[in-house]
Amino acid sequence: MSMAQRERQALVQAMAAAGPDAATLCGEWTVRDLAAHLIVRERRPDAAPGIMLKPFEPYLENVQRKVARRPFPQLLDTVKSGPPWYLRPVDALMNLTEMFIHHEDVRRGTPGWEPRVLPAADEDRLWKVLTGLARMAYRKSPVTVALATPDGRQTVAHKAGERTVVLAGPPSELLLHAFGRNEVRLEATGDPEDVHTVYALDRSV
Repeated sequence: MSMAQRERQALVQAMAAAGPDAATLCGEWTVRDLAAHLIVRERRPDAAPGIMLKPFEPYLENVQRKVARRPFPQLLDTVKSGPPWYLRPVDALMNLTEMFIHHEDVRRGTPGWEPRVLPAADEDRLWKVLTGLARMAYRKSPVTVALATPDGRQTVAHKAGERTVVLAGPPSELLLHAFGRNEVRLEATGDPEDVHTVYALDRSV
């Protein structure tokens, strides 16, 4: 079973435990809204472009609202069943970050969460993803941003002059931060104002 598949199953379990009206880290979305998003993303190619393209957002939102009205158990069963057959060959690639990030969106949506300890192989997979998108995530930073892990791996996410902020932690926590989440456990070094600026960045990818 791929990491994407394992994260999908764990995400569904977390959704069921939290309940349909629980908060997530996805803005104002509840768990129900997040489940509807995942279904539309995989199963409604007519609406999915609205995730990235603003002209199609109104149609996407309308479709997603309709999907969200389905019974909650049905939503969870659909998410759990995985992508349609024509997307399954690329599931491990297409859904690794999607399932991991949204699993944590549910886990960390309420106070009291603790970071998971992931297997080294999973952290390695997330590090590869992180190094591929870090430049995009931190592109708006007015200072240099470097990322580092406890085992010595480093990458410069964005170069912008001599002032530098270093974010240190496991790849899983760094990836969550790169995807715009501040509910993470990282060590940040650098000028305090620069650190605040990096945390306040629009890190949408």
